[in-house]
Amino acid sequence: MDLFKKCETIVKTVETAKQAGIYPYFTPIESTQDHRVRIQGEEYIMIGSNGYLGLAADPRMKQTVIDAVQRYGSTCSGSRFLNGTLDIHLKLEDDLARFFNKGGAIVFSTGFQTNLGIISSIVGKDDIIIIDRQNHASIIDGCRLSFGVVKKYPHNNMQELERILQSLPDDKGKLIIVDGVFSMEGDLANLSEIVRLKNKYNTRLLVDDAHGIGVLGEHGRGACEHFGILDDVDLIMGTFSKAFASLGGFAVGEKDVMTHIKHTARALIFSASMTPASVASAQFSLDIIKSEPERRQRLWEITDRILKGFKRIGLDVGESETPVVPVIIGPDETCFMFWKMLFANHVFANPVISPATPPGRALIRTSYMATHTDEDIEIVLETFARCAKEIGLVK
Repeated sequence: MDLFKKCETIVKTVETAKQAGIYPYFTPIESTQDHRVRIQGEEYIMIGSNGYLGLAADPRMKQTVIDAVQRYGSTCSGSRFLNGTLDIHLKLEDDLARFFNKGGAIVFSTGFQTNLGIISSIVGKDDIIIIDRQNHASIIDGCRLSFGVVKKYPHNNMQELERILQSLPDDKGKLIIVDGVFSMEGDLANLSEIVRLKNKYNTRLLVDDAHGIGVLGEHGRGACEHFGILDDVDLIMGTFSKAFASLGGFAVGEKDVMTHIKHTARALIFSASMTPASVASAQFSLDIIKSEPERRQRLWEITDRILKGFKRIGLDVGESETPVVPVIIGPDETCFMFWKMLFANHVFANPVISPATPPGRALIRTSYMATHTDEDIEIVLETFARCAKEIGLVK
């Protein structure tokens, strides 16, 4: 049997969607990723970006990147382990460790690689991982690479989490892994209860806070700060591709654990290091997170307005309480049609279907930036209200 035979199914599905005019993916954007973008020469309101603080278009950011490239060039041409460590890598790691009040930090080339590297380095074949069923794909793949035993509990179900923990042997290494903010529906993990159970059952805890850092918490330290349990979490993972407006990922934790990961994580050792431009832009964003809290305040004003506005229209936003706000549709076909209507009205959002969501729970994923204007939000709410009525989502 031809190995490539399976490719025909995807090809047929893609071609059918393109012919029907409802293929939503790989849309080329011709401008900076900001609150408004250009696509095929026309302007769209962007509510599909994870750039929560709106830093990608900041002139200071652009100049910082230019300066870094002029000094260090375009790439490091090697891994961190060998020739690819720059002084700015070390400064960023030191600043991250201090920001989270942890013993050490390490940066990876992508957020996905960060989870692969952390989990497969820390967890061995005799260890046990306990994860939420709605965790990010990078966590799932990291668990597979680790060869550890994986136990899954229903989304945010603390009773089931405790039942699993009760059943585990005391002589095994155990690690709970959970998203701080769940990336598709914008709801929060019950971190206070998870920490209580972690302490009760002598388990370590890794929080993937990709969508929380820079957004949640009094100082922007994320979901762990938001819940007041920053010192109780063993490992915190974050990405630079969201609030940090860069590319890469990082982990913070105990100094000895970071040293172990640096010397054993294949995703780090066998991958080229973060480029100078990415390091410089991540450093700039970290400094802004510390010094410009008004950006977070503006982001939360927008989030509150959107959540109240969607609910007033009659749309289902699930359990979201963050700048990730889903509009839950249901059937895949309806979701794609609704996306097409939004796009035709120059509103760029993201349609999400299974396996990224449970079957039958397709949704339009919207997310917001501190740089969105009041006019942007008015147009978004008006467009959603009109399109929802046209397609029969609301009366």
